[in-house]
Amino acid sequence: MWRWLWDAVGLLRAHIRWIGLALGIAIVSISIAVLAHLLRDIELDEVVVALKARDTLALVAAAGFIILAYVTLTFYDLFALQTIGARHVPYRVAAMASFASYAIGHNIGATAFSGGAIRYRIYSAWTLNLVDVAKICFVTGLTFWLGNLTVLGFGMAWVPQAASEIDRLPPLFNRVIGVAALCVVMAYVAWVWRAPRSIGRQSWTVTLPSGPSTLVQIAIGVVDLSCCSLAMYMLMPDQPQVGFVTFAVVFVSATLLGFASHAPGSLGVFDAAMLVAFMHFDREDLVAGLLLFRLVYFIVPFGLALTLMAAREGLAMLRGNGAAPDRR
Repeated sequence: MWRWLWDAVGLLRAHIRWIGLALGIAIVSISIAVLAHLLRDIELDEVVVALKARDTLALVAAAGFIILAYVTLTFYDLFALQTIGARHVPYRVAAMASFASYAIGHNIGATAFSGGAIRYRIYSAWTLNLVDVAKICFVTGLTFWLGNLTVLGFGMAWVPQAASEIDRLPPLFNRVIGVAALCVVMAYVAWVWRAPRSIGRQSWTVTLPSGPSTLVQIAIGVVDLSCCSLAMYMLMPDQPQVGFVTFAVVFVSATLLGFASHAPGSLGVFDAAMLVAFMHFDREDLVAGLLLFRLVYFIVPFGLALTLMAAREGLAMLRGNGAAPDRR
């Protein structure tokens, strides 16, 4: 029996890339169809009116929360660098690598690969190799998932009906999922708390953060998701009102769907999920909020990251050293 199970796991691992690709295509296809259906009779003039009527203070607050979210993202990389023992890399370099990899990766899709390539370009100037960058990507990914499991687990256990707006499952079933997610997080924390834990083989071995460090790791992920949720919350229509926890559950669920699709900027997937979950809102007003969020969270950071990377590469060429413009 165990041999059969091991063979099945091996077969799954061998085809995981194609399974992920098929799943991503399915999510994007369904989302585009849903989005087209929801927007089939939308009035563009009313969307423009809703954009012009947006409260400037709310837009400034949203931009502020997004800045805080990207600042929090820099601690993903800093935490990962500390975890793998690369303490010689200064914060400014970690901040640059994190901001550029996420801002560009979010927009071109396949963040794990695009973000990894950008990280390697920056960190290679600080004697980090491909294995080191792979470890950094693993630890930052672990931070992301621990934060998501915590936020979603808490939210689904507290307001399971919010998740039902996305997955259409009974609230009780969603509450069970939420409690299970929290149990997984707590079990993981207890596991790494009891003794030092490592995964991988030989040079690919990663020593996992200790119990106290894992709590810090979870906090980083939770703050990041909270800031992003608050930013979109500021851009939602005034009526009808929805509680922040309820909203956060929907927002994080929509974000995860977009992440799973690997679509550039989660385009279509995130938007469709938000429109489905908040069908009771005025569609033109909600679309206006989604457009503004896409502008301040995706487009502006994308342009800034491209500018910073271009400036970095230009400085490297002027110095006659394409590999290490950051050492000074």
